[in-house]
Amino acid sequence: MEISDTTPAFRTLQQRRLDAEHSLQNVFSEVLAGAGHAGYASAEPLESDEPLPTQIQESWDGWFQLELQGRYRTTEAPRELGKQYGELIQNAYENGGYVAPKAYLSSLSKDEMAVVQGIHHLANPIQVDSLSEEGAMNLLIPPAAQVDMNRDGLTQSGAAWGLRFPDSTTPKPVAQAFEAATEGMDWGERGLYELQMKLPTLLANFHVDESGAFAYQVEPGDPRFVNPMADPEYSYVDYADSYLSYLEAFKSRIDPIQYANGKAFWTDFQNELIANEAS
Repeated sequence: MEISDTTPAFRTLQQRRLDAEHSLQNVFSEVLAGAGHAGYASAEPLESDEPLPTQIQESWDGWFQLELQGRYRTTEAPRELGKQYGELIQNAYENGGYVAPKAYLSSLSKDEMAVVQGIHHLANPIQVDSLSEEGAMNLLIPPAAQVDMNRDGLTQSGAAWGLRFPDSTTPKPVAQAFEAATEGMDWGERGLYELQMKLPTLLANFHVDESGAFAYQVEPGDPRFVNPMADPEYSYVDYADSYLSYLEAFKSRIDPIQYANGKAFWTDFQNELIANEAS
């Protein structure tokens, strides 16, 4: 048998993790659609004929097994924790948890709530009554498939807000362009570009006075909090162009390696976006 470098056995850990993330996002987008909610804009339709509960379990198991050496490598008794959470999300699917997440969470025992807390690495016990719908829903969704329900640019899990890119609202061509441009990067380098992608939302909520000095910051959850990336007219191509212009303008002040890496990423990302738009 001829073996090529595209044989599944030779896929890198990063590629397998991305595949597992996509599988979770596809499956839980279907779960959320059935409950009347939006899932991932980049999700693919499910191709398997297996019952959805089976796909929930398989996608969870596949992702969790890879994360035993990642997110859960220091967790006490992680395999048991993963098994218990798998049972819990199956139960949530079968008993309306994704229709009414706060009501479902309120029905859980103290031990079951500890499982939810452990899976999501929450520092404090969960206070269900104080949660938003998004914060409650994402406790019933594996970390890699959590959604930005209110499209504020942040993904709330429990009481905590997090940044991620691509997130559930990122258009599919943009998500594909980002993954192509970051292929082969380690998680630290990719994380840097994920943060840079979210800067428009972060900076839009910092305000300065007439002299240009910092005046105040609008916090997540405040009705004044804005997400310019949710605007239908927002252009990722233009944003990439502005970042390339920034790199050129400050080239003399930027570390040469950082400059070269940044220019390569933003050029690749922009080219991928343009190619995706043309396809």
